[in-house]
Amino acid sequence: MRIAFMGTPEFAVPSLKILHEHKYDIRAVVTSPDKPRGRGQQVSFTPVKELALQRGFQVFQPANLKDSGFINEIGSLKPDIIVVVAFRILPQEVFRIPRLGSFNLHASLLPKYRGAAPINWAIINGETETGVTSFLLAEKVDTGSVVLQARVRIGPDETAGDLHDKLAEVGAEIVLQTVRLMELGKAQPRQQDHALASPAPKIMKEHCRIDWQSSAQQVHNFVRGMSPTPCAWTKHRDTLLKIYRTNLISSVSGASEKKEAGHVVHVGGDDFIVQTGDGIVKLLELQQEGKKRLPVGEFLRGYAVRVGDKFE
Repeated sequence: MRIAFMGTPEFAVPSLKILHEHKYDIRAVVTSPDKPRGRGQQVSFTPVKELALQRGFQVFQPANLKDSGFINEIGSLKPDIIVVVAFRILPQEVFRIPRLGSFNLHASLLPKYRGAAPINWAIINGETETGVTSFLLAEKVDTGSVVLQARVRIGPDETAGDLHDKLAEVGAEIVLQTVRLMELGKAQPRQQDHALASPAPKIMKEHCRIDWQSSAQQVHNFVRGMSPTPCAWTKHRDTLLKIYRTNLISSVSGASEKKEAGHVVHVGGDDFIVQTGDGIVKLLELQQEGKKRLPVGEFLRGYAVRVGDKFE
C-alpha cells in the first residue's frame, strides 16, 4: 500500500508515526517550506519534516501546490492513498491522483467546526465534547464524505493545548483505521449534513482580547480556548498581559465590595482575582509582554498590581 503523507505541524506527527510503525510504504512526505520560526527567527524544519528525515522518507516542500512539476512528481510515485493531516488546501489535480482516493483528518466532529481552528472554537464555545473525523477530500473545504469519527470529552479546565495533544493521538488511530478500510475496500463514506455546519475560522491576534463584560464562564472558556496559542490577552495600564490559565471561583474571602467588570477584586500571594460581567475568575498563569510565562505567584512577585486596578 503506497501512501503519500501531507502535513506540517506537531498535530500530524502521530499519524505519520503510526502509519510507518504499521509498515505502510510511505512513498513521500509533503510539508510546508522551511521558514524562520521563534524569537531568533532561525530557519527551521516543520515537525513533520523532522520526523520524515529521521525515518528516511522522501520529502517535498512545494511553495505552490498547483505547480505542474510537483503534481507530476507525486503522480509518478503512484500512491494508492493520499493522507492529509493539518496541511494546506489541496487542488483537485493532486487529490485525484491516488487509485483509492485522498482523505483528511479534521479535529472536530464534522460538519461541526469547519475551518482552521476547530479545537479553539470548541472550547471557546463551551463544548463538553468534540472529536476527530476522517473524510474524503472534495472541492469545497471540509465538506467531503465522512469515513470515520471518534468522540472525545473536553474537561472543564482543559485548554486548547491539552485537547490538541489528546486529539492528535486519537486522530492517529483514526488515520490508521481509515487507511485499512480503504485498503480492504470496506470504507462506507457518508455525506455530511451541510445544514448542521458551523464555522471555525482562523483566529488573529486582534480577536484574542478578553471581553471582561462577558460572564466568568465565558471568560474562562475564552482563555483556555486560546491557550497556549494564539493566547488571550488584556491591557493593564499600557502593558499587554497574556493569560494562559484561569479558575472559576464563586467567592473570595477578604475581598471588598463587588467591582465593575475588568477590575481587580483581590490580589496577594497566589491569589489574583478579577471581576467579570457576571462572576469572578482567578488568574493562574500570566505573561507580561516580552517576558516569561509564569505561575501567578511568581508573576506577582515581579509585577505590581493592586485591588481596584482595571483590565481593558
